[in-house]
Amino acid sequence: MELALTQGTGLRPAPRTVAPGGVPREPRSRTGRRWAGLALGAAALVAAAALSIAVGSRSLGLGTVWHVLWHDDGSPAAVIVHQLRLPRTVLGVGVGAALGLAGTLMQALTRNPLAEPGLLGVNLGASTGVVFAIAFLGVGSAAGYIWFAFAGAALTSAAVFALGGSGRAATPERQVLAGVSLTSVLGALVWAVLVTRPTTFDRYRHWDVGSLADRETDTLVQVVPFLVAGTLLALALGRQLNALSMGDDSATALGARPAVIRALGMAAITLLCGAATAASGPIWFVGLAVPYAARLFTGADHRWILAYSLVIGPTLLLVSDVLGRVLVSPAELPVGVVTAFLGAPLFIALCRRRRLSVL
Repeated sequence: MELALTQGTGLRPAPRTVAPGGVPREPRSRTGRRWAGLALGAAALVAAAALSIAVGSRSLGLGTVWHVLWHDDGSPAAVIVHQLRLPRTVLGVGVGAALGLAGTLMQALTRNPLAEPGLLGVNLGASTGVVFAIAFLGVGSAAGYIWFAFAGAALTSAAVFALGGSGRAATPERQVLAGVSLTSVLGALVWAVLVTRPTTFDRYRHWDVGSLADRETDTLVQVVPFLVAGTLLALALGRQLNALSMGDDSATALGARPAVIRALGMAAITLLCGAATAASGPIWFVGLAVPYAARLFTGADHRWILAYSLVIGPTLLLVSDVLGRVLVSPAELPVGVVTAFLGAPLFIALCRRRRLSVL
């Protein structure tokens, strides 16, 4: 019938092409809009970084900040910019990108738009590793925390995926239930240690608030290799995540290996969450909000979602950090508190939607 109609009218059906990975090729106009949006996101990130360097509890003129940024003359303003604000900004960029990418991977692997490292217990798993390092091994620096944070994040990730399957096909509902259950158990375990060891609590509470301030100057140096490795691995998985989003059977038919994709995704989540949590403490809701915002601009293509998350995550975190400095000046709100206030309304809005689609 369709062939007869096209022959009778002289029209030919428009050709449909499919890109490798099973995703239909996008029109050039849409691809151009995505590139333009990504460029705007990068510009917003640069603006947020500049704002983070310029704004603080001590007022410095923009001209002064610009001068000492490029000419470290040893003045008090130069010390503030180079030893406090600049490392804090760079750390915020790394941590924000890591949390945004980790949230995107978590949602893609579970096909659950509410999944994020904090909700599924990965951040708390890293925190548990840090608590045990402080309480039983006397570790007191980010360089020492990081290995225990990695171990906690890795074990929690593996447990969530294992319990979410429970010998059958994993579903988003089981993943969330597994994450909530592990979060409750780990939270109880952490507080059991803290209330019995007051010294551990004193050291842990400064790290647990989730902050970019007062971190050791070499913290970023210690975590950069893991952040870079996790970022590159996450970005490399974009095409495979597109195939996985159509289901395991379809992904296998397209030549993908779902088990390998999930294993590599878990490795990237562990690297990103372990490094970010070790450096700044647990920061909530960034991994939930960033992928959701990215999908509003990109659609379902995970290659673009990951790219957008790479710029939206640090922008959100830096803006939240600046708000924390301004709202209660001359005191400061930790960035983890600000992101919780910003992320909670989004979480409520998602829960109130009549239909919450599975990715």
